[in-house]
Amino acid sequence: MSVATGAEAFEILLAKANPELRPPCWALRRTITGLHRAYVEVIWMRQGIASYGVGPKKMSEHYCYIAVHAKHLNLGFYHGTALKDPSRLLEGSGKKLRHVKIRDLQSAKDPALRRLLEQAIAERKRNATNIRRRS
Repeated sequence: MSVATGAEAFEILLAKANPELRPPCWALRRTITGLHRAYVEVIWMRQGIASYGVGPKKMSEHYCYIAVHAKHLNLGFYHGTALKDPSRLLEGSGKKLRHVKIRDLQSAKDPALRRLLEQAIAERKRNATNIRRRS
C-alpha cells in the first residue's frame, strides 16, 4: 500500500484529480489544517484519499478524509453519525461513516462544513483522551 504525508504527497494525489477539483481540495486541506494544528495526515495513493486525525490509526484516530473522484470530492467523516448536521449536508447510510460531496470551491468553503470539521476534531480529541486515561 502506498502511504505518504505532507503537501508534496498531497500534490501527487491531486495529480489524479480533474484540474477544476484541485482548488477545492487545497481549500479543504487548508481548513482542516487551520482548525487542527497538531493534525496527523496520511495519504493513501492507491485509495485516492488524504486522511486526517489525532494519530495515525485510520478508523480509531482519524476524523475525516478527502477522497478524489472523477467529477467530485468527498469530504468524509469516519464518525459522521455522531455529528450534528442542521444544514443536512451529510450523506450516506453506513454504520458510522458519512460524507459531503464537493464539486466546486464555493462548496469547499461552506461555513457548515467548517462546523462539521470542528465537531469531528473535538470528538476525536475527546476519544483519544479517554483512551489514554483508560490505558
